[in-house]
Amino acid sequence: MRILLTNDDGIYARGLSALYEELSKEADCLIVAPEIEQSAVGHAITLFRPLMVRSATKGGNFLGYAVCGTPADCVKIGIKKLAEKPVDMVVSGINRGSNTGINVIYSGTVSAATEAAIMGVPALAVSLDTHKEADFTFAARFACRMVKLMVNKTVLQGSAININIPCLPEGDIKGVVVVRQGKVNIIESFEKRTDPRDNIYYWISGASLTAADDMQTDVGALSQGYITITPIQYDLTRYDLIEVLQTMVERQL
Repeated sequence: MRILLTNDDGIYARGLSALYEELSKEADCLIVAPEIEQSAVGHAITLFRPLMVRSATKGGNFLGYAVCGTPADCVKIGIKKLAEKPVDMVVSGINRGSNTGINVIYSGTVSAATEAAIMGVPALAVSLDTHKEADFTFAARFACRMVKLMVNKTVLQGSAININIPCLPEGDIKGVVVVRQGKVNIIESFEKRTDPRDNIYYWISGASLTAADDMQTDVGALSQGYITITPIQYDLTRYDLIEVLQTMVERQL
């Protein structure tokens, strides 16, 4: 089995290293990841400058390919060019910080997985619910279990699965649930600051509204200590509004 590994935290991120260490026990793994952090870039791709690629090393050994681009760029060029042979699955992560609710739209980690799905390759996006330094070992083991679950499943071909794991001791995790993406938004604020040369700039910050009581969503279940699994898609059509909007157009335009 050939697995392409990527992320949005950069090629030297600890979460990616943990994934490689675990998944390489079971499969032929190739890392193609951003050269620098690309968090919250969404599904951006590089069009108006060359996509620079270099071989990255760690401890004097080949680590993978560092791409001066976005996570979606990494998946595209990884599958089309750098892998040199067919890729059976893409695994993106392990992200430091959850990707639930509206955050899914902004996430480079998730966008890497959906890009793989667009290209017909099944994919996982894996995130750990903390922004602090953490142990990614259990999350990597769980990702490996999911890879084994998904491999050779025809119904999952070209599918993207978003996984969020609580940052808790393994024994404290309450279970695994398959849930829908929540609609919880972020309350954003912009802090006005002045640099040493008296130039004004703004620093964005914010916090998510919680929906801890809704166990049918990724936000709620994760907050209660469950691993959440959510099948996602790149089709953004509001099917429930097609007929309504068509009627409005016919009557008024």
